[in-house]
Amino acid sequence: MRAELKIILLLATAILVTGCSAGRSAPVSAKKIAPAPNGIALPQGYQDWAVIAVSHRTDNDSLRAILGNDIAQKAARAGNANPWPDGSILAKLVWKDEVHEDDWPDATVPGAFVHAEFMVKDARKYMQTGGWGFARWLGKEQKPYGEDADFVQECFACHTPMAKNDYVFTHPAPMPE
Repeated sequence: MRAELKIILLLATAILVTGCSAGRSAPVSAKKIAPAPNGIALPQGYQDWAVIAVSHRTDNDSLRAILGNDIAQKAARAGNANPWPDGSILAKLVWKDEVHEDDWPDATVPGAFVHAEFMVKDARKYMQTGGWGFARWLGKEQKPYGEDADFVQECFACHTPMAKNDYVFTHPAPMPE
């Protein structure tokens, strides 16, 4: 059963990574990407992480794939995501919502890439923000978001209503066993 789950996750990741890399001339890991203003570096290889969940926001017409590092994936699949364990990193990749252009107007597909957001769980280091470090990189150029380290207050204020869910909006997608 676990082998089947791994195959499903690998296929979902392969599809996602193929979509992420379309039109990219060099892998992100080969580029020099500046860290977020609070010092969090763009996680290497995040494009290869497994999908934990997906979401569609109708308020800003965006599609989102929520990925997790190995620690987050294991916690999500085991149902141990409230609280998430230290070392978990959640990535949210965001695209504009677009209508499928090949005669399938009922289908929604990823359009322009908007940004990549990350939540890094370290209960001691990020005690002031619910145990989470926040970072965001804008566009395909992956420009760090925020003028200074105080940008995290904006992130934390948005996540505060989810305090009972360890400040995380994402609900891991149920997977077959």
